[in-house]
Amino acid sequence: MEKIVLLGKTPEELKEIAVAAGLPQYAGKQIARWLYVRRARSIDEMTDLSKAGRESLKERAEVGVIEPESFVTSTDGTRKYLFKVRCRITESEWEESFIEAVMIPDGERKTLCVSSEAGCKMGCRFCMTGRQGFHGYLSARDILSQILSIEESADLTNVVFMGMGEPLDNYEEVKRALDVMTEPWGLAWSPKRVTVSTIGVIPTLKRFLDESRCHLAVSLHDPFPEERASLMPVEKAYPLKDILALIRRYDFTGQRRVSFEYTMFSGLNDSLRHADELARLLRGLECRVNLIRFHKIPDFDYYTSSPDAMEAFRERLERRGVTATIRASRGEDIFAACGLLAGQHGK
Repeated sequence: MEKIVLLGKTPEELKEIAVAAGLPQYAGKQIARWLYVRRARSIDEMTDLSKAGRESLKERAEVGVIEPESFVTSTDGTRKYLFKVRCRITESEWEESFIEAVMIPDGERKTLCVSSEAGCKMGCRFCMTGRQGFHGYLSARDILSQILSIEESADLTNVVFMGMGEPLDNYEEVKRALDVMTEPWGLAWSPKRVTVSTIGVIPTLKRFLDESRCHLAVSLHDPFPEERASLMPVEKAYPLKDILALIRRYDFTGQRRVSFEYTMFSGLNDSLRHADELARLLRGLECRVNLIRFHKIPDFDYYTSSPDAMEAFRERLERRGVTATIRASRGEDIFAACGLLAGQHGK
């Protein structure tokens, strides 16, 4: 009999598991505390449960934290972790695959970039993850393991869902992981420490905006629909104009922030004409634009914009009233930078 995985479960779900193992109902809260506050790796560590109860629970369940297979460290201190996971393709089909998470140190900050899927369905032409296709949905267990199992786990200050996969294509499991991260019974993080990135899957984007207080980042990359569609096929299904119309219905003047990710390609989307149109689209919206240097991948003809072009683009946005920053590139030498994750051994 396959054992129940405790990691990712709510206190109410853990109560049912505890009762089935002959433990009292309140043991559900005790188990949640061991999982998310004390971060136990085994049921044997849960010493405020009776010994007989622990033995009964072990027959049925396991904690389920997945340890990384390996890691590599960049010259700039960025560290990329490789995990082997068993992910869901359909309701009845599962497959083993590899995913990656990236820890980025920056002074006192340690940000972890986590994956939500193995591969990706969205097919963005400039992204290595998108190029490899879709290999399966990660469970909340797989997502939380990336946070709890790495060497820097206790020191993490922020988590960004910007690794492999489209988080809002796997919304139920991502939301379950977000709840564990932010609820008082879980890791009890402020939602301000967590950012979810998306290309704009409108049905689940609305659910995320209604059900979570975590920050939002939208992959934009080109303000003109035809050009954006040539880079991101999803533009045809979920047009940028509809994404922005939805976002404008929500308040981003308080604790929750929205930002827009804009990867820059020389001669493609880095002209002042593009900056002006981007500023027009975002006018009146409290937001930030993050300008990202493109990292060259095979079979894509474009190169990154020059530093001068990126700075001119940033200044143009600022003059048009849009806050913009040029994001520093991290971990390129270990294939850990934006758009380079592919879940491969030896990189």
